[in-house]
Amino acid sequence: MSETREFLLTREQRARWMRLDTAQLLKRFFFCERSLLIGQAAWIPAIAPLEIKTSLARFVWESAQTADSLRERIFELRFPSRMMEEEGTDRALIALFTAVKDSPSVPAFLLSVGSVLLPAMRDAYESYLRASDLIADGPTHRFLALAVGEKTGQIRGFESWIEKSRSEKSEGWSEAAAWATEVAKRLSAVGGVGVQSSASSVTAAPVPGSKAYCIPVHPARDQRFWPCRFYWPDILDPSYPYGEGIQLQVRSAISHLNEIWAVEAGGVILNAFADVLPWEWVHDSARWTYDESRHCRMGYERLVAWEFRLSDIPLGTYIYESATAAATVDIPINLLGMLFFFETKNIRHKPQRARLFHSYGDSLSEHDMDFDWADETLHASYGKRWLKELLAIRGQDPAAYDEVRKNCEKLVNNYVRTATAKEITDLRIAADQLLNHAKERRGMARV
Repeated sequence: MSETREFLLTREQRARWMRLDTAQLLKRFFFCERSLLIGQAAWIPAIAPLEIKTSLARFVWESAQTADSLRERIFELRFPSRMMEEEGTDRALIALFTAVKDSPSVPAFLLSVGSVLLPAMRDAYESYLRASDLIADGPTHRFLALAVGEKTGQIRGFESWIEKSRSEKSEGWSEAAAWATEVAKRLSAVGGVGVQSSASSVTAAPVPGSKAYCIPVHPARDQRFWPCRFYWPDILDPSYPYGEGIQLQVRSAISHLNEIWAVEAGGVILNAFADVLPWEWVHDSARWTYDESRHCRMGYERLVAWEFRLSDIPLGTYIYESATAAATVDIPINLLGMLFFFETKNIRHKPQRARLFHSYGDSLSEHDMDFDWADETLHASYGKRWLKELLAIRGQDPAAYDEVRKNCEKLVNNYVRTATAKEITDLRIAADQLLNHAKERRGMARV
């Protein structure tokens, strides 16, 4: 007769998932976040409204922060291994998230991300937080609770953009609705994101209506602004001074606003090198892209505070197009080099300009320039590090990273030479009009 043993047992729900089960679920979330942020970054240049461009950059950074926390938590749970395995049974799910980069239009992209993928991620995180153990898995609960709040805000942003675009009777919404419906069906077929097992037998076939993503040669521009290639006369005419006083205030705000090109470049290069460079690249370039969007908003907010009309404010394209006009295969590395070139070119001027703004009593311009300087010291290190890494991967001398920078300077100079006499004249008129408005504002403030 066998001996009967009795033990203390409990049916606690919090013991549902063991350590490795938890790591497997978090791995699914990581790959979904990674694919989602890469796709959003890639679309930044193709979308015109300034608000959407700058907000997407923030969403990309938020997703990168969540993905990085997921990645580190997975490594903790799998200690001592720090290997991120392939997608495994989640392959079809991740392929669907990746496929949204190939949306056939801007409306299709907005609908599929805003009404399908983002809600799926939010719901999955909420399900995980309800079902997992707050005690054993407390670190995950902290950052996923934050991610739920961020995803909720992102969904609200997409909903407002979709509603506004529809109210403006933009074309392509019937096609976009069909695309988003198909994405939702595919998501259901693979089992969703959730916390259940994925449908590993589902084939990751292309979504009908897909349009292979390609880097925009010309970035889309918000039509509320004055569309142009070159945004200030001194770009084309060395005799036109950068200036001091009011001219420096206006010039600096215009320059900050026009860092939208850097937001677009950041999105392109994040996507282009995501599968070439390690995860740290995605994390760094997401931060870089987000920082540039904040600089753009700095200029926008100052110009709005000074009551400039948006239709009088130049929003140019020349730096971005300097990298795309003379290349095809090397557009991404040219854009990375262009970012590195302008970060290192202008950084030395910023402390002095901040001091001048302080002397004018312009605390907001001083504040923005001060924070901009801190960001750009970080960005210069990003440019150097990742250009060297890319050159090494290509079998080239990593020490030649500065040659890429110098080549980008040549590309800019060559592009500037394409300016027409009319462009130069129109730009002078536009700049003078802005400066006259600023002087009128100063006079009104004194009365």
